[in-house]
Amino acid sequence: GWQASMKSGSLSYILQCHRLPVQLVSQVRVYTSNGQKKDLGSEDTSGSTPKEILHKVGTGRQDTTNAGQKQSFLKEPIQVKVKAVLKKREYGPKYTQNNFITGVRAINEFCLKSSDLDQLRKIKRRSPHDDTETFTVYLRSDVEAKSLEVWGSPEALARERKRRKEAEIKYRENLFRNQKLLWEYKEFFGNTKPRSSAAAMFFKGPGKVVMVAICINGLNFFFKLLAWVYTGSASMFSEAIHSLADTCNQALLALGISQSARTPDPSHPYGFTNMRYIASLISGVGIFMMGAGFSWYHGIIGLLHPHPIESLLWAYCILAGSLVSEGATLLVAINEIRRSARAKGLSFYQYVVQSRDPSTNVVLLEDAAAVLSVAVAATCMGLTSLTGNPYYDSVGSLGVGTLLGTVSAFLIYTNTEALLGRSIQPEQLQRLTEFLESDPVVRAIHDVKATDMGMSKVRFKAEVDFDGRVVTRSYLEKQDIEQLLQEIQQVKTLEELEAFMLKHGENIIDTLGAEVDRLEKDLKQRNPDVRHVDLEIL
Repeated sequence: GWQASMKSGSLSYILQCHRLPVQLVSQVRVYTSNGQKKDLGSEDTSGSTPKEILHKVGTGRQDTTNAGQKQSFLKEPIQVKVKAVLKKREYGPKYTQNNFITGVRAINEFCLKSSDLDQLRKIKRRSPHDDTETFTVYLRSDVEAKSLEVWGSPEALARERKRRKEAEIKYRENLFRNQKLLWEYKEFFGNTKPRSSAAAMFFKGPGKVVMVAICINGLNFFFKLLAWVYTGSASMFSEAIHSLADTCNQALLALGISQSARTPDPSHPYGFTNMRYIASLISGVGIFMMGAGFSWYHGIIGLLHPHPIESLLWAYCILAGSLVSEGATLLVAINEIRRSARAKGLSFYQYVVQSRDPSTNVVLLEDAAAVLSVAVAATCMGLTSLTGNPYYDSVGSLGVGTLLGTVSAFLIYTNTEALLGRSIQPEQLQRLTEFLESDPVVRAIHDVKATDMGMSKVRFKAEVDFDGRVVTRSYLEKQDIEQLLQEIQQVKTLEELEAFMLKHGENIIDTLGAEVDRLEKDLKQRNPDVRHVDLEIL
């Protein structure tokens, strides 16, 4: 539209003022991506330049303008600014050949020897591990070229990879066979290996509580079963079933404790800690099925088909012994929970409800239910002895079943909550958040999540907005400022500027990674419960 109006020789149709001051720029500099510049002087009339267009307009109106109007055109110039930008670079597969690869991966993936890597370029990079500051990496392109030099062709390299894969599978099969033979040898001649750490767990803490409970509940089941055979009491049968359920469930807890001590592997990078919660969950289901189910069934059968009960003297004696033994196990569990709750700064009730130690919680609740069920069974059997009515004994069996059902429901609920990955306490989460926000390099944090993985292990995750100025200053504090200033002064072209920025930009990114590692390390040191930290950069 501008061009059409200008060619027609009239600006008055598109401009509100006829005296618009317009002046051409005397010189325009056009920068290219390679740093060169071109000067377009005022005499240059080639192309469709603004000067040529305005010259055409001026010639069309030359007779109708006066000297005063020309003077006004030269007062306020129009400034034309040309922005210099780098040419956009396309990153293809060739660029990724500059990626780094560790020596272990180079040997395993490209079938090389350690001596082959000695001839390649070595690059020191920041280590992602806490125990080492730097480690050596190689360019992937160099490793690929060396592998082709060693093996001759990609087909030969593929055949060697296939051969090594088959050899690895065969090695694993032989290893499994040898482990099986070693196990049979130990079974025949006896195992003289020192006690493992998993076995040592049953002599202290929750393992000790579980082993004591297994022994006592096993004896209680045996004697209660004899009393039921002798008396035929429904309440005594419920007590025997209760002790059997406790023994089986606590054996399952012992299995969970031993499995939770296994070291993490590639398939389970966070370990097997949740095995305690899984065992406790199955234990709660077992209590409901075996304990509560059989007790309700026997109580209902007693109500529908009552029969007289024999002498209850031996039953009372066995219940008294059971009360003493179950009470002793209950005291052991209570003392262990008090000690653990005091170490965590929690009350007894909070420690139990939060299911901090599922194995000890199961023993505590089972023994508490056992003591109460002994009292209920003794009361109902006493009423049956005094009145001669067998219905009281059946009602006692139903009461024991209801008590066991309540305990099992609580265990199922608490262990399910733990397995779902519940959050830590708000106070603890606030302390972790304040610690991160107090660091100068952190501008803000978002989407904070802290999951209780069980057994005092916390996984912390947050999105962190880092202060780029502080990170850059941290990088500059480690540099020679005078040398850096000389490098800046030597920059003359856009290529030199690009090389300078790429060099120091990569170093600043490494500095940012080092700051992330520092925050994660400090967070773990100040909060021992935090085992895994994931900080995402915004």
